[in-house]
Amino acid sequence: MKTRIERLADAIDRLNTTVGRVAMWGSLFIVLAGFSVVVLRYLFGTGSLALSESVIYAQAALFLLASPLTLRTGGHVRVDVFYGTASPRTKALVDLAGSLVFLLPFAVVLVLFSVPYAARSWSLMEHSREASGLPLVYLLKTLIPVFAVLLGLQGIAQAIRAALVLLGPASQPSP
Repeated sequence: MKTRIERLADAIDRLNTTVGRVAMWGSLFIVLAGFSVVVLRYLFGTGSLALSESVIYAQAALFLLASPLTLRTGGHVRVDVFYGTASPRTKALVDLAGSLVFLLPFAVVLVLFSVPYAARSWSLMEHSREASGLPLVYLLKTLIPVFAVLLGLQGIAQAIRAALVLLGPASQPSP
């Protein structure tokens, strides 16, 4: 039977998996909209600034919302020269230290700085500086604190799992 802390880590994993999978559909939009921009420009001699900006927005959303899933699945940048050959306990120690010393403080600082930034954008209902651009800059800026919270949560899940490994087999449920 799983402990509450393990269920918490599982819930965080499910949340970030769901958000990441939804965000991944943005890559299809990026390809189709990018292709449309090129076709409009080179075949028809016209363009759409709103469509071009939507590609940028979708790329930002994809990066920001899929990053926690990338962390969960081990796809983030790490020095695998040493980590790849390390024992499970050493890997857990590195993951725990990385989460507590680097990832969580980064997420907290990012939330503290990005919430006022996004709130100001919302208060202005900020839109593109271009006349025909998208009027949704405030939504784009909102993704920054959302990213920070989701990444911080995934760091907590990673720290929980690492701590369970370090505490030994007695703390882990049998299969």
